[in-house]
Amino acid sequence: MKKERHTIILRIIAEKEIRTQDELQRLLAEYGVEVTQATLSRDIRELRLTKQHIGGSVRYVRPDTPAAMDGIIREAVINADYAGHMVVIHCRSGMAQAACAAFDAMKISGVVGTIAGDDTIFVLMREECEALALSAQFRAGAFGETNKN
Repeated sequence: MKKERHTIILRIIAEKEIRTQDELQRLLAEYGVEVTQATLSRDIRELRLTKQHIGGSVRYVRPDTPAAMDGIIREAVINADYAGHMVVIHCRSGMAQAACAAFDAMKISGVVGTIAGDDTIFVLMREECEALALSAQFRAGAFGETNKN
């Protein structure tokens, strides 16, 4: 039953903008699935659903959707610069690892590897011109709001 419920939850959030647990609970009931608030909270946690700002509204999304990845990067990244084949991405304290995981999931061409600390991500690029282009994309806001220093 739990696996079926999780499948239905994922279908609902993919098809509709779900803003609250109450809204999700009501839609589950329409599918014939009655759950308590505690069970629904546990399901949301197990599915690792997050609330993201998308197109001016807040909604639940899976952590592996492009919108969620963009949201994590948008919230975390402060600035980026490069030196040689290396891009250094400065993040808000404690957010570099989540932003790095989201960045890795984007599978950007030319990236050899990444490593994240608490507030910094290092990205090794194959070519220096790719490092320059990637840091410019970050500074231009292509991957989130950054300072243009």
